[in-house]
Order: sequence, then C-alpha cells, then structure tokens
Amino acid sequence: MILMFTDFGHRASYMGQMEAVLRRAAPTTPVVTLTAHAPAFDARRSAYLLAAEAQIARPGDVVLAVVDPGVGSERRPLAIDADGVWYVAPDNGLTALVAKRARKLVVHEIDWRPERLSASFHGRDLFAPVAARLAQGDSAATLREVPTSTIGDGWPDELDEVICVDDYGNAMTGRRALTLGPDAMLEAAGAGVPLRRLRTFADDARAVGFWYENAIGLVEISVREASAAERFRLDIGSPVRPLLPT
Repeated sequence: MILMFTDFGHRASYMGQMEAVLRRAAPTTPVVTLTAHAPAFDARRSAYLLAAEAQIARPGDVVLAVVDPGVGSERRPLAIDADGVWYVAPDNGLTALVAKRARKLVVHEIDWRPERLSASFHGRDLFAPVAARLAQGDSAATLREVPTSTIGDGWPDELDEVICVDDYGNAMTGRRALTLGPDAMLEAAGAGVPLRRLRTFADDARAVGFWYENAIGLVEISVREASAAERFRLDIGSPVRPLLPT
C-alpha cells in the first residue's frame, strides 16, 4: 500500500489532489493516510513522528512523506529504501530517524521531473507520481543511487520535546518508551510535580496526569478524560525531561 504522511491538514484540497494522482497512476494499490497533521513546517520534529508512525509499513509498501517548507528550493528529492520499505520525501531531515534506525539502507535521488512541476506543490507533481511508480515496481528510470548521508544525520536518537498534540489533548513526545524503565518519572512544563508511568488511562484514577507508552511506542503525557496539553500548558516544542530513579 501507499501510506501518506503530511502536514497538509484537511481544510484545503492538498490531500485530495495528491491522492487523486496516486489512484490514477496506481489504481490497484490501496492508499492510506497515516496523518495529515504532522508538525507544520517542522521536518525535524516530524521525523520522530514519522519513524514511529511508519512502523506499520511492511516491505513493499511506499511511504509518501511530505513536510516540505523548502518546496521549490534546491533541496534534493529522495527515495529511500529502508529495510524494504520505500520512503519518498524531501531531503530536509524528514527521513533522518527512519534512516538512522534502518538495518539496511539505500538512498536514491529522484532524477525524474514531470512536464509540469508547480513551484509550491511537489507532493502532487513530483513525490506522488514517483511513489505510485515505486508501488508498481517501476524505478529504473526514476532514481539514482547516492551516498547515504542526508540532512539530519546528527540528530539525537530521542527527542525530549512534545512533537504532537491530539484532539484529546494528549501530548506525544519524540522519545521511545523502551528507553525508559517502569519507574522513570517525567518532568514536563506546567505539571508541577514529576509524572509517573502508568499502563492505561484507567490507572489514572484521580486524573492527576501521567505518562505512558502509546500505541506507536512513544512517551505520551495524558490526563484521564481531560486535556494534558491544557492542564500542563504543553504545545509542540515544549520540553520534557526524564527523571531516572536513583
């Protein structure tokens, strides 16, 4: 399948236009939106979310990832083969964590250009057609293998910041929960006291707030049946700090 990951939102037609290109060019391939609400204009924080969200992909799938504030500039368009999953994206750091965590990595620059290439919508005009081709096994005339070094190579393995706030007010961070033990506490702006680790929302019986391992493996700050973002004044970029037991 083709999995779309963008910061486009749904107010305008961007997602629909890109999906239309995919369905016309690869009509037998399922197209799924992972998210249209990645951190806007923010390839760095989006990279940590992409690496977590895209764990659902399987070899042969294509992840079409477009968070591209530099669209139309000289930044390279890439197609990355990470453990058999293709990632089609700009070289602005968006695929940095995917590449860093891959066991087998091959990086290609996209040489192909369409007859009409909008200066402001490469997601539709360049990345979507290439993703459709890759989904159908056609890449020979499209890609050129390049060294694996890409923007974001030096970014930390874990990002101790809020990278996403969902509609419930849960605040997702860029740190994988597997890096913290069961007794680790988390310090977050506005929380007042360190937050302990719980397994489920139901365990937060007094609705005071906690952190847990969310469904894609990231550390997430929550309050039972309330907004952690509002209660603790959390937003994209808010710092968090793990406090390891002594």
